[in-house]
Amino acid sequence: MAQNRSRRGFLTKAAAVAAAPAAAAQDQSGAPVKKVHRRGPKPAQTPLFNGAVSYGNLLFIAGKGAHFEGDIRAHTKHVLDEIEKELVNAGSSMNKVLKCNVYLNDLKDYQAMNETFRGRFGDEPPVRTTIAAAGGIPGNSLVEIDVIAYI
Repeated sequence: MAQNRSRRGFLTKAAAVAAAPAAAAQDQSGAPVKKVHRRGPKPAQTPLFNGAVSYGNLLFIAGKGAHFEGDIRAHTKHVLDEIEKELVNAGSSMNKVLKCNVYLNDLKDYQAMNETFRGRFGDEPPVRTTIAAAGGIPGNSLVEIDVIAYI
């Protein structure tokens, strides 16, 4: 009977380990590590900033803009598509976004941005801050969005 309990305990632990999410990136001591996630080769020169960096199981995606002619709906869709590509590349998803910052070039675009934004992060969207940036968004984008997610 004791042997049966021992085997059952082992199987229960093994099932729990198999069901657990992938472990966060850690160094030899078990401390979280910083990891840069690129969608292309490493640049020859040190970049000004990285587009996606994780620390442990937290993923930080730099602000994405839309640098082409178009309206707020087209810009918002493009930016959210680019964020989704970064998330997937790093092993995450839109459903795993915890925090989102939205920077609008003009607050009059708030409603139209919301119409495009709604539903992109699943049934349980992240917390969000939205502001109109004084002086506009770099690169003439009508919107810039950055996110924090988990892997």
